[in-house]
Amino acid sequence: MERVRDLSELPKAHLHLHFTGSMRPTTVLELADKYGVRLPEALTEALTSGEPPRLRATDERGWFRFQRLYDAARSCLREPEDIQRLVLEAAEEDIKDGSGWLEIQVDPTSYAPRLGGLIPALEIILDAVDSAVRETGLGMRVLVAANRMKHPLDARTLARLAVRYADRGVVGFGLSNDERRGMARDFDRAFAIARDGGLLSAPHGGELTGPASVRDCLDDLHATRIGHGVRAAEDPRLLKRLADRGITCEVCPASNVALGVYEKAEDVPLRTLFEAGVPMALGADDPLLFGSRLAAQYELARNHHGFTDAELAELARQSVRATAAPKDVKEKLLSGIDEWLAAPVS
Repeated sequence: MERVRDLSELPKAHLHLHFTGSMRPTTVLELADKYGVRLPEALTEALTSGEPPRLRATDERGWFRFQRLYDAARSCLREPEDIQRLVLEAAEEDIKDGSGWLEIQVDPTSYAPRLGGLIPALEIILDAVDSAVRETGLGMRVLVAANRMKHPLDARTLARLAVRYADRGVVGFGLSNDERRGMARDFDRAFAIARDGGLLSAPHGGELTGPASVRDCLDDLHATRIGHGVRAAEDPRLLKRLADRGITCEVCPASNVALGVYEKAEDVPLRTLFEAGVPMALGADDPLLFGSRLAAQYELARNHHGFTDAELAELARQSVRATAAPKDVKEKLLSGIDEWLAAPVS
């Protein structure tokens, strides 16, 4: 058997992880039992079997099914201690996978009804992050994300809130949910508020729809990172634009296959983006539903796309460079990547 370096020991940053989707399956089951939540049968089977549910979100019905499972899991988060548990466990899982920096994405409006309102919900989340940082040593920050299925005015409210808490650990502003609904330009004012407040712009684009979605994120929202962005591979001019401007795509290969964006792992255009010079930060997206965490994305690049250890190290460097981490944290992680690559294969 060929000996290879352990990818869980490769220092890296994690820039695309959704809050509810970061939960451990056992945690969802325990909280559901605690609160008497009846989970959908498909979700219960997936959580108990270890096999992710069969999802295909490339049509409206499939996306609705995905959202139903996601919302069911989120309904199990009801008390501040549940939020604290989720964040701590997400940090522990990331550390096991070699992450030295995590930017977790959350829409606090989803948790506000059970946590006393929008501001208390965000403060509970940020307190949980502070606690997890102290307990684990992982660098961790928050990216507040608006829901493109909701009114743009809601996004502006969230943007103002995100800026208000920039000194408490909020580093970016995003836009998630079905990119086939709602035009990016409808949210331009919200992103302007976030940018003016010093937050990075990281909307989703180029996953369920094609290259035009990525262009809209660049033109209308002035994105500094793109959540997913893989469909840019279909447009060579767009690839060059991303590469020339150094716009990082937060690529989630296992998620792309699980949701039916691509039929199999080999179809995800990792090589196309990499060889075009587009920076990438591999992410797990929603490991609760997709069944794999951060290191597994690097394993996929190695096993299905032939990425060498030197190329995997460069992917890790790209993830670190795209973070909002302080300079000393970036330097430490980059040094660790060099040491990983220089170490003999055992």
